[in-house]
Amino acid sequence: MALIDDLMTRSGGVCELCGSAEGLDAVALSGTDESVLLCATCQSEDAPEAHWRCLEGAAWSPVAAVQAMAWRKLAEVGTDWALEARAAMMMEPEAQALAEAGAGGTEHRDSNGAVLEQGDTVVLIKDLPVKGAGFTAKRGTAVRGISLVPDNPEHIEGRVEGQRIVILTKFVKKR
Repeated sequence: MALIDDLMTRSGGVCELCGSAEGLDAVALSGTDESVLLCATCQSEDAPEAHWRCLEGAAWSPVAAVQAMAWRKLAEVGTDWALEARAAMMMEPEAQALAEAGAGGTEHRDSNGAVLEQGDTVVLIKDLPVKGAGFTAKRGTAVRGISLVPDNPEHIEGRVEGQRIVILTKFVKKR
């Protein structure tokens, strides 16, 4: 019970992501020894998209574990605004390490089986319609400086025509 008391003290008795005081519980940050105090809505898998706008504020938390949780949740939300907010996050190395610790050693591999790493350049191997952006990313397009999605080895992120998008690794090859 000491963990809950410590988290309640740290957070002032509110959810560390959205500020709600309802249904609070400690949630472990997977892949780490850290925990974050979350409300029932933030713990839910089916919270409405509008609820997750709170992550834009949580990203500025002075607590590394809260920043890491916000970074991971923004990737889960996956909408344009969430991916842009995630890309704009400036985290200390400690918070970034916590955020990426949940990858659990999974490797991101391209369509040919080559291991992808943060910052690599990849090339699209087929035309991909970009949902919500109204354009098609053409085969042969180079995507520079990719980001790896920590909780899903089949997804990477990158900019195509100025839009930050999520791309399935099976549709890219490493350059």
